[in-house]
Amino acid sequence: MSGGVDSAVAAARAVEAGHDVVGVHLALSRMPGTLRTGSRGCCTIEDSRDAWRACDVLGIPYYVWDFSERFKEDVVQDFIDEYAAGRTPNPCMRCNERIKFAALLEKAIALGFDAVCTGHYAKVITDAEGNPELHRAADWAKDQSYVLGVLTHEQLKHSVFPLAETPSKAEVRAEAERRGLSVANKPDSHDICFIPDGDTAGWLAEKIEMASGDIVDETGAKVGEHPGANAFTVGQRRGLKLGTPAADGKPRFVLEIRPKENKVVVGPEALLAIDEIRGIKVSWAGLPIAEVATGEVFDCHAQVRAHGDPVPAKASVERHLDEAGIERESLVVTLIDSLRGVAPGQTIVLYQGTRVLGQATIDAARSLQRTAL
Repeated sequence: MSGGVDSAVAAARAVEAGHDVVGVHLALSRMPGTLRTGSRGCCTIEDSRDAWRACDVLGIPYYVWDFSERFKEDVVQDFIDEYAAGRTPNPCMRCNERIKFAALLEKAIALGFDAVCTGHYAKVITDAEGNPELHRAADWAKDQSYVLGVLTHEQLKHSVFPLAETPSKAEVRAEAERRGLSVANKPDSHDICFIPDGDTAGWLAEKIEMASGDIVDETGAKVGEHPGANAFTVGQRRGLKLGTPAADGKPRFVLEIRPKENKVVVGPEALLAIDEIRGIKVSWAGLPIAEVATGEVFDCHAQVRAHGDPVPAKASVERHLDEAGIERESLVVTLIDSLRGVAPGQTIVLYQGTRVLGQATIDAARSLQRTAL
């Protein structure tokens, strides 16, 4: 229980369904003293108290489990390392993958619980053979299946999402009000939970050694200087402070970050359009479809942001041996409709209809226009 309205109502529905429910709040920081500001931040002392109040109203036990060390290593440090390598990570994906549905679920199963129930807007459907599939929620505007795309077949067997069929967030708030839950009108949390002020660049500057370097255009010509390549993200327009204007007078955007050369590559907006994506660290949400085993190309839709629009694509799986001789999968996705501003480190999630097929971490993104230059 995060201390928000979604998890409180999810717990209430689980109780009402007749389950033996225990409320658990995750302590993810050893210094949670700063209260949230409006909708910024989460997992604070204030959130812990809100979760306790909800459990008290529902008449269920309440515990706080300390996962701060694992969160620091698996989510925060991973975030820093990825940015230091010039990639753009998604910490919410890592948190779901390594904390909420790994560390938390492992402990819950060990203690004799059957499942982890959360307030995510997503749906688990069981097929004719009894295998779980992950699907979008009824309310596509609030759908969170993207950030749950990292869940495996085994994890989905122990996952419950009571808000799956809820048609709107307004209905969840109204239900919380009826149930006497004090979080009924609490703002949703936004931004990265461990950077509650939203200043990612400033936060990273304290964690990563920055060195000034060149900003170059798509031809390699120097057009400016930067204070640290790690502070930039693909698709960024503001804050470039270029000394040399573009020939056409139009704005330029960050196309690529090259940490080894300490260079930031900029160019026209049209060159942000990506046509092919290669992904690593592939996982399948439930049992993989037949084409995964055969290596055949399959039709799907691809989504690269939590609230981004899915676009039609064709995908296939390639297999290779790593340095240790272990077989690895990589994902090759050809986009029918190009996507703008895709960066290595982001997560690509594949869908067929409402079903989540699986996900991969983007290792490379290719623009056919840039290739033709």
